[in-house]
Amino acid sequence: MYRITKEFHFSASHQLGHLPIDHQCARLHGHNYIVVVELASDQLNSDGFVRDYGELKAFKTYIDENFDHRHLNDVMTNMTTGENLARHFYDWCAALWPETAAVKVSETPKTWAEYRP
Repeated sequence: MYRITKEFHFSASHQLGHLPIDHQCARLHGHNYIVVVELASDQLNSDGFVRDYGELKAFKTYIDENFDHRHLNDVMTNMTTGENLARHFYDWCAALWPETAAVKVSETPKTWAEYRP
């Protein structure tokens, strides 16, 4: 199996208002997010790629236009956890690129959430 990954960055605020008031994530706060998209295939295309990295620019555009420097509670319809972001981004990528295997989202240098079907 061949696997490739590409990393994307954006900054945004959010609030998990369903948590107890004394929970730090219940307060309005922000993160410098890192998103890693993984594509996998047992075959390479005629150019020798799983997929040309240049094609993933569409995802950068999507993030820049819809998530960067935004309040995620205004953008997302479900809770704005890293887990839900990973699933949302996975679904978006998989609709364009069937080779999408997983998406990981980091909110801090020490935390990662991943969606992999």
